[in-house]
Amino acid sequence: MARHWLTAALALAALAAAAPAHAQSYPSKPIRMLVGFPAGGPSDVPARLIAAKMQAALGQPVVVENKTGAAGMIALKDMLAQPRDGHTLLLCSYIDAINPLIYKKVDYKLDEIEPVSMVQKAYYAIAVPNALPVNSLQEFVAHAKANRGKLNYGKVGAGSVTEVVPRQFEKTSSIEMTGVTFRGTGPALQEVVANRLEFIVGPLSLAMPLYEAKQLKVLAMTSPERLASAPNVPTMKEQGVPIVSEGWWGVCAASGTPRPILEAINKQVAAAVNAPDFKTTIEKTGVIAGSSSLAEAGKIWKDTAADAEKLYKDIGFEKVD
Repeated sequence: MARHWLTAALALAALAAAAPAHAQSYPSKPIRMLVGFPAGGPSDVPARLIAAKMQAALGQPVVVENKTGAAGMIALKDMLAQPRDGHTLLLCSYIDAINPLIYKKVDYKLDEIEPVSMVQKAYYAIAVPNALPVNSLQEFVAHAKANRGKLNYGKVGAGSVTEVVPRQFEKTSSIEMTGVTFRGTGPALQEVVANRLEFIVGPLSLAMPLYEAKQLKVLAMTSPERLASAPNVPTMKEQGVPIVSEGWWGVCAASGTPRPILEAINKQVAAAVNAPDFKTTIEKTGVIAGSSSLAEAGKIWKDTAADAEKLYKDIGFEKVD
């Protein structure tokens, strides 16, 4: 029995000694930061800022690679195909957590991804044309009921916030609209400006400049409370519509990456995200910068999938090919 306990103790000691070695030797080569969406977008901008700060701190190149397509899944699968050593990371987002609920053919599981830290979150603006005779959500609902089935909303991608929030709004307010698919939120917003589209849920970075230029109206925000960047715009909740919707972005690794390496990456990401110049640059795009612990990131990842599953069931969303 004594020999058994001695063997176990030696094994534990060996593990304890080995754990810091992972972190001490990391990184041993250049790091790839994969982005599943085009350059200049809400995933690309923070990735490049974080990569630059990590490179300066770690003394190894941190290279951002945009591998676009399949709703971000090409980049994600690339990360999963690499060694689980922290040298291939993903600027992940809520989209990666909900893709398995949107598409019939998704060849990854949520537990294959290890969220390392949150980076930023964003809320959305409810925009309508200047010519529409409404100035609040209540007035929009009344107008929609008087024109049942005649109003259109813009959407970008199945299961995206641009589709889900309007469908929630329809259900909670007993109205009917028709979804019109666009290749991007920018083109859809231009249709709102031109008075050819009646409703859209858009990112603040695109909607607010048009609002400030008085080219469209913003009736509400999807945030839980008024945003500092738009204090005069009420939330949906304030106007009697119980909808809160946010998007988030973070840094993820593949599951199986040693814990000391995950902790080292978390520390580097937190230092980058909490730097004043990062916050200043990011928050100009209408998002809110903020890091998290490993545990917090993991909880957000799981909660996002669970909440989306319930929501999609509630609005009758069906998976697409």
